[in-house]
Amino acid sequence: MSKNNRQLTTIFRSMADLLASRRANPYRVRAYRRAADALLAIEQDVAIVAERHGLEEIEGIGADLAKKIEEFLATGAIRAYDELKTPLPAEVQDWATLPGLSDSLVTYLYFRLGIRTLADLDQLVRSHLIRTLPNFSGSEEQLLHAVHQRRQNSNP
Repeated sequence: MSKNNRQLTTIFRSMADLLASRRANPYRVRAYRRAADALLAIEQDVAIVAERHGLEEIEGIGADLAKKIEEFLATGAIRAYDELKTPLPAEVQDWATLPGLSDSLVTYLYFRLGIRTLADLDQLVRSHLIRTLPNFSGSEEQLLHAVHQRRQNSNP
């Protein structure tokens, strides 16, 4: 088995484990595990398969995973994996206790939307974009009130 296949198998299994520990969508977790198994099963180096644009021909590899494989082959890393491995700062992790926010939504806000401070979160809520996020389960008004209280408590 090629070095690329081995490394990608390890990364995809690790991504599946990290996603499972964060209670991510089980289909997504399963997709990473299937991709890891598929990479173990192929005889050819995945780089050769990628060169001939055949990644999606591998059973278990769809467009999204093919892009991640191509990213790995081009850069030696997968940004989404690095983000999964990077822990949230403690003060940001604590946002999951705010009304309507969950651990997975806080992770999404931080890594995908770049929401780093309570001021950023306040601005997002005021823009009403938070209601468009599928994991938001609260009232904007309650969240805004809780954010204001937390900001006041952190600035005595």
